[in-house]
Amino acid sequence: MTQGAHDHDHDHDHDHDKAQEADIDNMDNMDRAVSSASSASATSLAEQAHLLVVDDDKRLRDLLRRYLQGCGFGVSLACDAGEARQLLSTLRFDLVIVDILMPGESGLDLARSLQEREAIPVLILSALGEPADRLQGLELGVADYMAKPFEPRELFLRVSKILSQERRRALLPSQLRVGGWQFESRHDVLVSRERSVRLRPSEAKILRALASRAGAVVSRSVLAHLSEIKDSPRTVDIAIAHLRRKLEDNPKEPRHILTHRGKGYSLQLS
Repeated sequence: MTQGAHDHDHDHDHDHDKAQEADIDNMDNMDRAVSSASSASATSLAEQAHLLVVDDDKRLRDLLRRYLQGCGFGVSLACDAGEARQLLSTLRFDLVIVDILMPGESGLDLARSLQEREAIPVLILSALGEPADRLQGLELGVADYMAKPFEPRELFLRVSKILSQERRRALLPSQLRVGGWQFESRHDVLVSRERSVRLRPSEAKILRALASRAGAVVSRSVLAHLSEIKDSPRTVDIAIAHLRRKLEDNPKEPRHILTHRGKGYSLQLS
């Protein structure tokens, strides 16, 4: 065996060791959370949502199902990507929660294919919690990335946030025309006859927020809330400026995203 192959195997074993340690740590958290979860915590959002949990650890799968069902969600389980694909071909899901390190096809590969072919948000739940691991997952376009061990309550809050975002997104038409551009809201892409431009997450959220109130003036604080920007209002202004550069023929004299001094912004669709 070459030194490179030996190092690769060592890294692979190390990743699995981290996964086992994280799963063991998480069992105690989940056991406590399952015992305290109750259907009384269910919301109308949870009651209508169907989640798919994909993880090769049977005990963690079962604990996740019991906890999430206690929160009011419908939950189906898969032990690997193959079983997940079978379920996805026959049932409708609102969110897929997937581990990375599984036998056969990895969770990253499954997440990648779902982002390319399906309109289902994915939350990665993995023992691989280094910044590079998180970035690799988020660069695929997944909705969120959580490292094991995790707090079950935080998982519930993140799942609820993703579902709320998807609910708001579903209220918009999947394709929205703004001047010479067509905004494909499911993929965060602007498309014209000549080219397509991918929007940053903050830009897409602001455009969706403006589109949901097309023609009306929306304040910076409301835009920050709707687009979940937690920084200063100036962050909204910066995102608007970037969006205008992509959307407007002349960003200095915008025709679609208008500034109302002291009040906010509005979107003119025609």
